[in-house]
Amino acid sequence: MTAFDSDVLVIGGGLAGIVTALECLRGGRRVTLVDRDTPERFGGLARWAFGGMALVGTPLQAKRKIPDTPERALADWVRFGELDPDDHFPLQWARYYVEHSISEVYDWLTAHGIGFMPAVNWVERGLHGDGNSLPRYHIVWGTAHALTLRLIAALHEAGRSGRLTLLHQHRVTGLEYGHNGVTGATVLDEANNREVQLHAECVVLAMGGLNGSHAETVRNWPLDQARPHTMLNGAHPFADGKLHHLAAGLGAQITHAGDMWNYAAGFPHPKPHFRGHGLSAIPCKSALWLNHRGERIGPEPLVTGFDTHWLCQRVAEQERPWTWHLLNWRIALKEFAISGAEHNPRIRDKQFLHFLKDTLLGNQRLVQQMQQEVPQFLVAETLRELAEKMNALTGQQDVSPATLQATADAFDANFSNGLHLHNDAQIRSILHARQWGSDRLRTCAPKPLQAPGSGPFIAIQMQLITRKSLGGLQTDLQSRVLDGNTAPIPGLYCVGEAAGFGGGGASGKRSLEGTFLPGCILTARAAARSITTGN
Repeated sequence: MTAFDSDVLVIGGGLAGIVTALECLRGGRRVTLVDRDTPERFGGLARWAFGGMALVGTPLQAKRKIPDTPERALADWVRFGELDPDDHFPLQWARYYVEHSISEVYDWLTAHGIGFMPAVNWVERGLHGDGNSLPRYHIVWGTAHALTLRLIAALHEAGRSGRLTLLHQHRVTGLEYGHNGVTGATVLDEANNREVQLHAECVVLAMGGLNGSHAETVRNWPLDQARPHTMLNGAHPFADGKLHHLAAGLGAQITHAGDMWNYAAGFPHPKPHFRGHGLSAIPCKSALWLNHRGERIGPEPLVTGFDTHWLCQRVAEQERPWTWHLLNWRIALKEFAISGAEHNPRIRDKQFLHFLKDTLLGNQRLVQQMQQEVPQFLVAETLRELAEKMNALTGQQDVSPATLQATADAFDANFSNGLHLHNDAQIRSILHARQWGSDRLRTCAPKPLQAPGSGPFIAIQMQLITRKSLGGLQTDLQSRVLDGNTAPIPGLYCVGEAAGFGGGGASGKRSLEGTFLPGCILTARAAARSITTGN
């Protein structure tokens, strides 16, 4: 049996694992990093992520006269996440996040040559203004793809002295526990089908969440919420919760497993990386969100950008496991987008002029790509033809052309006497969003769906898609894993999504959005600091 000895064993090659390993190397430790995936996919979900970060009190906010403070951010966080006042460790981590996102994330990334786009976006405002009370969403220039590659390069640079051992395509099958606590892990080298023994003074779990496993997602689904019939996978099948349960066998506590950050508008990836792989659309604010019959879901219309958790609940309640977005070409050009680096090449590849052109003139490239590659993206010149295509896709006759026409006519009636006499909650939400400059650039001015020159019509079939676990292993502010008596398990740490982004569930029931990448960095740096300095 092959064996490796090191000071620190990091399990998981996503952002949290990379940052932990990097900071431990810089602290003089010998590090072994185990990654289950291939070298080409090193970086985990962060390598494919869009790169949005909720940051508090940044120079970009100050430049735009956004009066953010940690106190205000924490009030938004606790209210929107519905955190229990007695939930000690999640609350500790929430406070730590808002108080240290500048020094521990923004400044740290800037020192690595990672910059941000000049706009600060306003997301997750809450249905009734109970979410982000002002804009906090910063976008990494180059997306999280560039961020991940930069930190991987820094990791290799820090490990040039031979203190770094990288083991790709290795799967942890057991955690070793001795008299002094956790002492290593048993690992299967899946490329060569051989067992490897890894010994270390400290073990850091950075394996991601539980939602990559459909069985775990269903098992943990809140009993008081409607559970969808089917879901796409926007996480990764390797994030299956098995290491959470191995740690639980040593006394670790899995908390808030039923709190999840899923998305309400996904469709199958046209070139899937794994079975059930879905893409998460950023739904168009101006699209009408319909049930399987082509009727508008209500009475409160579904509009993105305000409360993703609520959207998911409403979609899960529907009679069929899909919904429809009804829009037109004009709306799609300005508003349609897909989350992640893969479908945002202008930002990922730092093509500013092309990005500006797409923003101002419309993203023809993406809309045409979807029309060509995605069967769920339907385009037609008339609503009758569109209804026929919707029925052909599902193999059902659920959508009556008359019903689809009536749905569009009912919405368009809001404009019959001028926009100033509308009485529609979706239009009110759009007008409110457009008051902020960044939203005005990406959101159409309200017009009738059937306005001349706005066509053709588009219908997109959408499904719920899993994404992130908001719960995980309970940890303290040093990212040490805690047992049932809230005592640290010697030698065992947990970071990133595996720890519920801190404390086993720092976000509560819903996130202010953009808290996940910074949560990985904050928990990873805390673990490395504890390991290398004892603080």
